[in-house]
Amino acid sequence: MSDTTFATLSTIIKNRRTIKPFMMNGHKIPDEQVQALFELADWAPTHGLTEPWRFVVYADPLEFCPKHAGLYRENTSAEEFNQGVYDNFLHQGDKVSHVIIAVMRRGDLPKIPKFEEEAATACAIQNILLGATALGIASFWSTGGMILKPAMKTFLNLRDEDEVMGVLYLGYTDEQPQGIRRVPLTDKVSWIS
Repeated sequence: MSDTTFATLSTIIKNRRTIKPFMMNGHKIPDEQVQALFELADWAPTHGLTEPWRFVVYADPLEFCPKHAGLYRENTSAEEFNQGVYDNFLHQGDKVSHVIIAVMRRGDLPKIPKFEEEAATACAIQNILLGATALGIASFWSTGGMILKPAMKTFLNLRDEDEVMGVLYLGYTDEQPQGIRRVPLTDKVSWIS
């Protein structure tokens, strides 16, 4: 790998930011670019070549958001229901271009631990996020709301051994927040000589 290639990759990684859906501007991403992101996802590391990542794409977020809000309403008791939370789920995609639900579909090799399948899917998701950054696309990886609840697995017709890994909101933004790290790298790495 050349120094130039490393510098480009380093810049993309260091410039990736979480951009919340309300910060997006409503402009549409060409479907071909979203498909190109899936091609990057497909090169994530995978033990036993199980390739456990699966993606459900909503090219129109207004198809997903009412369903997400509906799952919240249907699966929340009257005492715990919060209209503000419901409205947030309902309108979360108003300025978003695409919504992608990321799923870990457990492979057929029982010797491979579940956490490795989840890690492989998380790597596929990271490939999407980095590719989006390289294309100037804003992204938000969410596990909030009903995303990790059993109702979402039912909604997606998943098996018991499968897992929803989150929902990705993609779009464009007019603002770019600065990145920070709170813990120095020297506190995170121990070199053994």
